[in-house]
Amino acid sequence: MKYIHLIVCTLMCLAFFLPVNAENKDGGKLNTSEVVVGHIKDSYEWHITDISGKPVVIHLPVIVKSSTGWHVFSTSNFAEEADAKGYKKGPYNLAIVTQGDNAGKIVELQNGEEIRPFDISISKTVAVMLIDAIILICIVLIPARWYHKHKATDPAPGGFTGFIEMIVTYVEDNIVKPGIGDGYEKYSPYLLTCFFFILTCNLMGIMPFPPGGGNVTGNIAVTFFLALCTFVVTQFSGSKHYWKDIFWPDVPVALKVFPLISIIEFVGIFTKPFALMIRLFANMMAGHAIALSLTCIIFVVAAIGGATFYGMSFLSVLMSIFMMCLELLVCFIQAMVFTMLSSIFIGLARAKAE
Repeated sequence: MKYIHLIVCTLMCLAFFLPVNAENKDGGKLNTSEVVVGHIKDSYEWHITDISGKPVVIHLPVIVKSSTGWHVFSTSNFAEEADAKGYKKGPYNLAIVTQGDNAGKIVELQNGEEIRPFDISISKTVAVMLIDAIILICIVLIPARWYHKHKATDPAPGGFTGFIEMIVTYVEDNIVKPGIGDGYEKYSPYLLTCFFFILTCNLMGIMPFPPGGGNVTGNIAVTFFLALCTFVVTQFSGSKHYWKDIFWPDVPVALKVFPLISIIEFVGIFTKPFALMIRLFANMMAGHAIALSLTCIIFVVAAIGGATFYGMSFLSVLMSIFMMCLELLVCFIQAMVFTMLSSIFIGLARAKAE
C-alpha cells in the first residue's frame, strides 16, 4: 500500500508541478495546473468538451445588480476571448476577469476600476447542485410512493426501493442511533438528508459528462453551509448539562477562576463544525485533483513520443481507473463520516448528567 501511495503522489507532482512538454494545436504550451484548477473551480458557464478546436459549453444565466440596476442575461453575451487587460466584456459595462484578484468573477468596469456587483448568478456549481437536488427528491419519492401503497405486514420491497431501504436502515441503525441515543428519531430526517445529499453530489461529481461533473462537495461554500446546519442543530439541541460543562465545568476551583477549560470548550463549539467543513471539502477536492492530474500525464509526455509516451499513457490510464474506483469508495465514506460526526456532536450536546 505504501508503494501505491508513493506512485500516486509522484504522478500527481509530475502532472501538477513539472514543466509541460506537450503543445496544443496553436503551438503553445499546455499548462496542466490551469487544466486541473479549471475543472475544479466554479465558473459561469458549463464547459463540456472541444470539437475542432471550438469549446462546447452550456451557457448559464447571469443575475447581478450593478450601479445601473438588476440585469439578467446569458453568459453567451460575454466575449469568448479576453482582451489585452484580461476582460471578457459583456453588456452593461460588465466583464468576466481572467487574471488578478477577481479572476473568474464578474465585475463592473467604472473608470478603469473593478467593482464587484451583487452577484446571485447560476454558476456551474449551483446548476449541478440543483440537478442533484432533483435527483435526490426522485430517490426519496420513488420508495415513498411504494410505502404509501403497501402495509407494514407486506413482503419487503425489492429492486431500487429495497436498495434505498437497505441504505436507510444501515445509516439509521449503525450511525444515527448509536451516535445520538434515545430520541434519535427526530434527528433522523436531517441526518439522512445530509447523507443522501452528500452521497448524491459525490457520485455525480465523478461523472465526467452532464448532468454530472460538478465539484459540489469540493466547493467550500457548500461544505460551509452543511457544517453550519449541523452547528445550529447541535447548539439548539444542547442540554443544561452541555452548557454547564462548557462555562462551569467540574474542575478544581483554580481552573474555574482562571477559565482555561471553559475557553477551550467554548472554542471547541466552533472547531467541530469547522473540522466537518474542511474534511469534506479537502477530501473531495483532492480526489478530483489527483484523478485529473493522472489524466494530464498523457499530454505532458505526448511530445516525447516513443516507448516513454506509450508506457506513461498506459500507466496513467491504469492509475486513473484505480483512482475512479477509489473515488467511488470515498464518495460513500465521506457521506458516512459527515453523518456520523454530526450525530456524535448532537448526541454529546444532548448528554445529561449522570
